[in-house]
Formats: sequence, C-alpha cells, structure tokens
Amino acid sequence: MSTVVRATGILTVSDLRIDAGDVPLVADVSFGIGAGERVGLIGESGSGKSLTAMSLLGLLPEGVRASGSIRLDGVPHDVLGAGERELAKVRGKLVSMVFQEPMTALNPVMRVGDQVAEVMLLHRTQPTRGRAAAAAVDLLTRVRLPEPKATARAFPHQLSGGQRQRVMLAIALANDPALLICDEPTTALDVTVQAQMLELIVELTAERGSALLFITHDLPVVASVCERVVVMYGGRVVETGDVYDTFTAPRHPYTDGLIAASDLTAVDDRGRLRTIPGVVPGGGEFPDGCVFRNRCPRATSACEEMPGWTGSPARGFACWHPVGGGR
Repeated sequence: MSTVVRATGILTVSDLRIDAGDVPLVADVSFGIGAGERVGLIGESGSGKSLTAMSLLGLLPEGVRASGSIRLDGVPHDVLGAGERELAKVRGKLVSMVFQEPMTALNPVMRVGDQVAEVMLLHRTQPTRGRAAAAAVDLLTRVRLPEPKATARAFPHQLSGGQRQRVMLAIALANDPALLICDEPTTALDVTVQAQMLELIVELTAERGSALLFITHDLPVVASVCERVVVMYGGRVVETGDVYDTFTAPRHPYTDGLIAASDLTAVDDRGRLRTIPGVVPGGGEFPDGCVFRNRCPRATSACEEMPGWTGSPARGFACWHPVGGGR
C-alpha cells in the first residue's frame, strides 16, 4: 500500500517502483519535499535509499527500470517519462546531487575550476567562459577551500578527500538548484571534516533557499541537519515524521532498532550495543507481507500480510505492532 508523506512542494514522488528485471527493489514509495525543507532519508545499506535518489534524476543503472510518478515543481513533464534532453535541463540546474565518492564523480583529467565552471556554461547561467571561471573561484571560496585560485587550477587527485567533496558541493550549488540531493557525502571523511561539511551544506542551502534530501545511515547526522525524516527498509517507506518526534518516540520497530543501535550510552552488561537481529536481505529476497518481519522482535502471523499506513502524511508508519501502543 502506498504511503504519502507529503504531496506538494518542490518534489512529489508517487507510487515509485524500481525493478531489475523481475526483481523488485523499491515498491510503493511516495513522499514529497517542500521549498527550503531539509529531509533525511535513512535506512541500512540495501534499503533502497540511493536507488530512490538516482531515480529522481533518471540515473538508474542499465537494466533497472522505474515506474510511478516523479514530479518536480517548474517541470511540465514527469521525470520518469522524460528523455535525456529534458533530463539534461533538470540535472545540475533545478536538481543537483553530491555523490558519496567524489573521486569517481569528478573528471580526473579536468581541472577543478573548469569542472565548476562547466555546469554554469552548460545551463547558460554565466554568459562567457571568463565570467564562469570567476564565478567558479567565488564558489570555491564559499565552500571554504584554501587558496581558491590555486585550487581552481588543480586536478582532483591533488586534493584531499574533504577538499574534493567541497568541490562537489560547489558544482552542485553553482546554479542555485531548488533541490540538493546529498548521498552519504561525509561517509569517508574524518569527524572534524565531516562536521565542517555538514555545516557548509546547511549554511549554503539555507543561503540559496534550496531544499535538501540527505541520504544516510547515520542518525546523529540526520538529527543535526534535517527537519523531517523518511525511514526506508526493504525498498519501502516504513515511517515518517518530524526528526525530534520520530527519534524520541519511534513507532516502527525498525526505526526503534536503528535508534537503539546508534545510542552509545545504551550497552548491555558486556559493553555491547543493541543490534537488529539478522542482516538486510538481497534484492528480491525480502519476505512477503511486512518486509521487516523476519528480523522483527514483535512479529506475529498478522505480519504475513502487508500493513497499511497509519497516521497522517506528516507523521505515520506501516506496522501491525508498533512501538509504544496500538495502531
């Protein structure tokens, strides 16, 4: 059953389904993001987060197909039905993405400044190469790279991981997109650099009025960056809500398990953190009914059927036996 988190704003995803051949990877996913809103998309690896994000820009791998509807404010056509020419007008202008590994996302044989300038020239937001080059240096300054003029002449391999990720952020924000997607952009960074990147992302998106979809499995990061959270497991949305409400009073057992596993103060008498039993199944191997039932401590025979959505678009969950009381 489809779950609608929000149906108005910059982005509206309705009944999204992603399949690889006959294998379902994402099913019945619906959510929306309002103008300037910061939304966290969380779940373990294999939950369908990155596939969902890639579908928003038509970047799914070959052989993987999506159905449903993805609407972007200001775009007359549905993203899922758009051709490459239409999508090229959206990517990097209306919607931009910061990928997890900048070394594979950046062009290794192209100078950093040229890569930042390129996105402005492609979308004609700067009229000349000279103006675009100057704007690129300004952007490298805004993301707090040292010696931005020298950095603009460097190649990606000459920069540190944190510096490359700042370059990716500069490229993503070059055309003041309405929506910025960040796919685990701080995973490979040390704690200090991670904190600096998060501060920059919040500051610069707020400065430009951009909405943010932040994809991660790191709950403390979501708590520090986002206003609202969408929890995914098994390619489905299992809970949504305000970050504070969801993290202090989770309703779905999966959300509760993620929060408990992130609490460094809650250990057993042997000093071990609480864990979620089992592992995330591979694509197409999730159980029928509730996709979490084979790992859930609250599962019963009722969970062999798919639970409906309980609550409102702003705060709801899909579970037969929620944490903290009845449905």
